[in-house]
Amino acid sequence: MKKSAKILVAVLCLMMLMSSLSVFAASAPYQTYTYSMDGEPMDSPHAYVPERTISNFDMGLATPLQAAKDLFVDDAGNVYISDTGNKRVIVLDSNFKYQYEITTFINEHGVPDELLTPQGLFVDDKNIYISDSDNSRIVVFDLVGNFERIVEAPEADVMGEDTLFHPVALSVDASGKMYVVSDQTYSGVFALEADGSFICFIGAQKADVPLAVRIRRLIFPDVVAEEYITSAYNNIAIDEDGFVYVTTNDIDTETLATAIQAGNEAYAPVKRLNNQGVDIMRRNGFFIPAGEIAFEGTGTAASTTSSTGPSSLIDVALGPNGMWSVIDSKRCRIYTYDSDGNLLFAFGDKGSQLGNLNQPTAIDYKGSSILVLDATLNSITVYKREPYGDIIDQALAHTATRQYSEALSDWEDINRSNLNFDAAYVGIGTNLYRNGEFSASLDYFKAAGDVNSYSDSFKAIRKAWVEDWVLVVIIVIVVICIALSKFLGYVGKKNKEGVTKVGKRTLWEEFIYGFYLIMHPFDAYWDLKHEKRGSVRAAILIDGVVVVSTIIYSQCSAYIFNPSQGTTNPFASIMNGVLTVFAPLMLWCVANWCLTTLFDGEGNFKDIFISTSYALFPLSLLLIPITLCTHIATLDESSMISLVMSIAFIWVGMLIFFGMATTHGYSMGKNVIITVATIIGMMFIMFIMMLFTNLVQQMIAFVTDIISEISFRAN
Repeated sequence: MKKSAKILVAVLCLMMLMSSLSVFAASAPYQTYTYSMDGEPMDSPHAYVPERTISNFDMGLATPLQAAKDLFVDDAGNVYISDTGNKRVIVLDSNFKYQYEITTFINEHGVPDELLTPQGLFVDDKNIYISDSDNSRIVVFDLVGNFERIVEAPEADVMGEDTLFHPVALSVDASGKMYVVSDQTYSGVFALEADGSFICFIGAQKADVPLAVRIRRLIFPDVVAEEYITSAYNNIAIDEDGFVYVTTNDIDTETLATAIQAGNEAYAPVKRLNNQGVDIMRRNGFFIPAGEIAFEGTGTAASTTSSTGPSSLIDVALGPNGMWSVIDSKRCRIYTYDSDGNLLFAFGDKGSQLGNLNQPTAIDYKGSSILVLDATLNSITVYKREPYGDIIDQALAHTATRQYSEALSDWEDINRSNLNFDAAYVGIGTNLYRNGEFSASLDYFKAAGDVNSYSDSFKAIRKAWVEDWVLVVIIVIVVICIALSKFLGYVGKKNKEGVTKVGKRTLWEEFIYGFYLIMHPFDAYWDLKHEKRGSVRAAILIDGVVVVSTIIYSQCSAYIFNPSQGTTNPFASIMNGVLTVFAPLMLWCVANWCLTTLFDGEGNFKDIFISTSYALFPLSLLLIPITLCTHIATLDESSMISLVMSIAFIWVGMLIFFGMATTHGYSMGKNVIITVATIIGMMFIMFIMMLFTNLVQQMIAFVTDIISEISFRAN
């Protein structure tokens, strides 16, 4: 009986051990995450977890890997490793077992030859291409390791004497054309014919030349200035359509950080080039594909990496259904995107646990798995895809094959699995849009902050609405035009009657005088001052209307033109509207009055205030109609909205200028000088106010400290 009990306990212990091992195998020593539209890292379910590490022993290598540089997986699942430190290329089968290696060979001259520094690899259905960097050549073998030919350094007049051919990575398209990344080559990617002859450079990076240097070169073109070179690429991959993906970690850190925050594609660290070298990568995500977004942090609380600054991307791998991944050598982290540039997930960390890396040098896909080569650990880490990753892949596959109903269901499953994934809302909205459910898609695009897609859905809704109500739309437009014509006729009549009117004018008459002023500023400003056609109360009314119009525009304009609507406290919005109008108005009036008092201006403070307030009249007329127009316009028409707004502010500026000239009796030349001086005076007043505010804050803090000290000592 005791023996049976011991056996039972042993079996239970073994079962618990196996259970714990299976849990450990499915866990990961890192937190998978993505980024919200606000740039905040959001935890995500694991899309990939480490499955195993392929060591030298597992591969069956007699000589361990040393400073391995590149990794390539062919269509049959065979794995190729450029073992740079040992001057060889190792070929493994689909089970990661050693098959053969390439190190020495007999070249085309019948002379024994060997690889010196094999780095970049590419394998198609016929050949193995090896970039032998320090020998400045590409060596080609067949699929069983027999030597085929050597592609020597190309020659061309456009290359220049200082252009070195030092190939570190390459890709080959279906026609045999080679695209070669050469170390320390800043002219772009070498494009070579199948025989190795030079075609051209493609995809040269943009040099970051400071504005001051550009201006100096423009003014003094013959003066030798600093030289600014473009960044060099470090790796390359090619997709089934013949477009090449290239990466660089050679961009200045500050320039790259600014480009990521501003969405500047010119300095993107990953590009997709066509055969003309034009970057055609779609970057429709919240941020351009560049790896890490939270530069000062690590992206996850569970991370042990303390790196800051943008990612250092060293390789790119192309996966199934438009997915592609880049690896960050700084953080030992993998970032995966879809074909539209949306970040799907990021994972990985630096360390010694299974799944962590030390010095990643290459990445590639093997089916649905991801392989990463580590030069320090001298091993390959295999990451297997989890169910969450399977759903994402399935959603992308259904979208690519236009099975939008199935894709919609997939994205809804993804959203249920990960409520932090803003891109899932984009996926749901996109497939609703493609199914013709435009109204339903609006909420999802709005939740994801995707203004462009929201505008597309709204445009489709507007088109259908106009088609159904075209006659009503025409009638409404005609009625508005007639009503506007009648109203302007009434205003013109009342203003004409006001010329001969004797006695006190009504507030309404003083207010509508603004219609005459905006079209006839010189005559109107003269009458405004000398004939008393306006008043302080009318000026305050105009200012109040402008304040209300500003508040309505900021709070009631359509989502397309104001994505942040509803996020501001109403009281704060009202105060902001008041300050937006009255702060610059009073600063202008005070500064202008101070200056014109000293320089023989004929107008007093009251005249300046009335004149300036009436100059704001175009804003009172246009802001509310513009707000209404935002509800019927799409993003494509935003330039028209911006144009009208610009015209309104330019109109106001011109009225203020002409009003000051008439009010003070200045010539145009003197008025220009006083206007510039007034603007400088406004800046000076703001500076004094800031100093005064700071002084008051320090005095309050000083008194508070004294009171606290006295209270402390008294107790």
